[in-house]
Amino acid sequence: MGKKLVMAQKRGETRALCLGVTMVVCAVIAYYILGTTVLPLYQRSVWTQESTCHLIETSIWDQDELGGKKVPQYPCLWVNVSAVGGWAVLYHTEDTRDRNQQCSYIPGSLDNYQLARADVEKVRARFHEHHVFHCFSTTRENGSSVLYQRLHGPQALLFSLFWPTFLLTGGLLIIAMVKLNRSLSILAAQK
Repeated sequence: MGKKLVMAQKRGETRALCLGVTMVVCAVIAYYILGTTVLPLYQRSVWTQESTCHLIETSIWDQDELGGKKVPQYPCLWVNVSAVGGWAVLYHTEDTRDRNQQCSYIPGSLDNYQLARADVEKVRARFHEHHVFHCFSTTRENGSSVLYQRLHGPQALLFSLFWPTFLLTGGLLIIAMVKLNRSLSILAAQK
C-alpha cells in the first residue's frame, strides 16, 4: 500500500510540475508577443499630454455632393474644442484620425444608416451634456488636433500584461509547491 501511495504521489508531482512549467512557458511566449506588438505601439504613441477640452461646436455631416448627385455615406460627427491654448479638432481615437481626418467620431456599424445616425446623435448629445472633459494632446504637432481616448495608453498596456503575469506567477507557485512538497517528503522519510 505504501509503495502504491508513493508512486501515485510521484505521478501527481510530475503532472503538477509539467503544468507549472507549461504555464511559465506560455507566459514567456505571451510576454514575447506583447513585447513585439503592444509595447512598440505604446512607446510610439505621441498622445501623452493630458489636458482639459472645452466644447465649442459639434456638427454632423450626412451627405456628400458628388457629380451633382447626393450620395449617402455614413454620418460623421465633427467636434471643435478649445484646448492647449487654442482651438483644435477632437478625434475619438488614433484610429479615427487615421481613417478619416474630417470626422471626430465614426459610428461602429456603417451597414445600417439609421442605426449609425442614432449612434452619432447619442455621442453628440453626450458632448453637449458635458462641455468640459479630459483629452490628450501631443507636443510634436502644432496642437490642432486632440484625442478623446487613447488606444495605446498605460491602462491598455497594464490590461494586456495582466494575464501573462497571472500565468507566470501561478506557474512559479506550482513549481515552488512541488519542490517544497518533495523536500518535506524527504525530510519526513529521513526521520
